[in-house]
Amino acid sequence: MVEQIVSSPDEIRRVRTYIEGFDEHLQGGIPHGHISLIAGSAGTMKSSVCFNILYGEAVNGRIGLYLSLEQSHQSILNHIINMGYNLNLVNIVVIKDLADFQQDVAKVKNSHDKGTIIIVDIGVIRKEVKDVKIDENRSWLNVIKNVVKTVKDTVGLDVFTLDSMSALYVLSRFKNPRIELFYIFEFLRDADVTSLLISEAPSDGSRYGEFDEDFLSDGIIHLRLAAFRRRIVREISVVKMRTTKTNNDLFSLEFEGGRFKAMYGGQNPLL
Repeated sequence: MVEQIVSSPDEIRRVRTYIEGFDEHLQGGIPHGHISLIAGSAGTMKSSVCFNILYGEAVNGRIGLYLSLEQSHQSILNHIINMGYNLNLVNIVVIKDLADFQQDVAKVKNSHDKGTIIIVDIGVIRKEVKDVKIDENRSWLNVIKNVVKTVKDTVGLDVFTLDSMSALYVLSRFKNPRIELFYIFEFLRDADVTSLLISEAPSDGSRYGEFDEDFLSDGIIHLRLAAFRRRIVREISVVKMRTTKTNNDLFSLEFEGGRFKAMYGGQNPLL
């Protein structure tokens, strides 16, 4: 896809994070087509923030794809149900067998009344597929690319989440990570989807990925855990976001009543 030059900032399409008190500091959200790292250490709710975006977009009639390399679809669904999302407002399509992939994606075509979240359980597929050898690093990478391309070409795709980059490295065993990462990012840009790549990162912000992800990405949203007296609170900040005027301050992040809220300035939300 060749990026179009806009005549005014208002013409830039944006995907909201659906975090109350946060999108207004991103000029309304992440620019459409951007590749953003959702980076943070364990327990910072990276996956939940990504699902929150997919859910919000689906409620507004759009199509999202959540591709899990490790966590099972049962675990994902149990988690989001426990968080209190009303899944009656969206369609959920689970793909756990590549043999039924086309048939499962076709279900989305018949769901014109609601937006859809497609969950692809690569963990289950890995156990079932016999003709993809784990030592051939490009095989699983091609499976992932084909999933994205097929969904995009068949029913359209607005937002894609990959969970996670570290699992991708273990699965694919890149020989030249920086070169192969470049081509992955180019593929996603050509697909013209907004991509959220979950990345393990230390809380001190010393790095946001294992290789060149932070340089190749269009945006980085950093989540971290911070000690406050005898409690641990979550914080969120925008490290960078191209073509966007951002507030790079820390915000406290809380989830309550089925929605995320950001408190300005890293202030403890209970104070």
